[in-house]
Amino acid sequence: MGPALRREGAPAPFSACSRAPTDQQCHSVDSNFGGRTLNSMREKSSDSHEKASVTRRTFLGTTLVTGAAFFARGSDAIFGAELSPNVAANPTWKLGGDLTVNRLGFGAMRITGEGIWGWPPDRGNALKVLKRAVELGVNLIDTADAYGPKTSELLIAEALYPYPKDLVIATKGGLTRPGRGEWVPDGRPEHLKQAVDDSLRRLRLERIDVYQLHCIDPKVPMEESLGAIKEMKDAGKIRHVGLSNVEPEEIERARKIVPIVSVQNRYNIEDRKSEKALVYCEKNGLGFLPWFPIGGTRGLKPENALNAAAKAHGVSVFQVALAWLLERSPVMLPIPGTSSLTHLEENVAAAKLQLTPEEWKAINALAS
Repeated sequence: MGPALRREGAPAPFSACSRAPTDQQCHSVDSNFGGRTLNSMREKSSDSHEKASVTRRTFLGTTLVTGAAFFARGSDAIFGAELSPNVAANPTWKLGGDLTVNRLGFGAMRITGEGIWGWPPDRGNALKVLKRAVELGVNLIDTADAYGPKTSELLIAEALYPYPKDLVIATKGGLTRPGRGEWVPDGRPEHLKQAVDDSLRRLRLERIDVYQLHCIDPKVPMEESLGAIKEMKDAGKIRHVGLSNVEPEEIERARKIVPIVSVQNRYNIEDRKSEKALVYCEKNGLGFLPWFPIGGTRGLKPENALNAAAKAHGVSVFQVALAWLLERSPVMLPIPGTSSLTHLEENVAAAKLQLTPEEWKAINALAS
């Protein structure tokens, strides 16, 4: 998922299991962080960052501030509530109660090739981005065996192994890539067990910190898919289990099979269809990883609260979007992804951005 943040996130829900991204969607994910104007974020991606009226730096800074404010307020805050930003006061979250992570992580989908397929055109740069993320204090990296496929996991190991003691790697399985542009769910127990072993080998791990079911396979009962993951957890190959692209009812069902520590759904300022899932996570102490966190705002007027906040703080609208997410909820763990060192540093800097309560409220109202 989930761009500088699913992204890393993908611009639209997956199509295969109603949630898998197309090549065009995946391509636009990272482009959204490339310095576009807010109004063009949902349009066809472009590598041109110079034409943006508001820089990516501005956007990211603003969003982080808002997220912080919500966190300071606590999990009792609700959608649309007025919050006072202070991300610095609550910079970390404990996944599963024992894995302390900085709330702004890194999504490793965009370090692969075009269309999330194959090796990146500049492998050395991809390795530099991963190493720099850790140097900047990122200790939560999200990936999946479908990214590449396999490429993202291999690059993470190549760049970072042996891993820092506090680094948490969360990967996903259950969504396959039979061909370029194809995303096909496979929740069969035998596939998932093999997928876990394969991810362990590629990442050079003895145990995966957080293993997420990438997508519920409509052809396989959830109980069977998660039952297989539970077996791997009981065997010591998985520390914690997470879900992706799910509704509250599915989270509830899943928790009856195996303890769940996190949910990764599409969520951003304009697209809050997963609001109920977020609220569920808040009430039950689960981490929420928003993919496509920057989102699209094609329907907004040029003069809007996001652009205004970005201009006021001298940051990009992307930073503002990240700040908003951090303030929205204490369980929010944005994982912006990028293949650019510059954008990576902008994303991380966004964690220190602080929006005023008035700015957060005005941005929050954009979806109403």
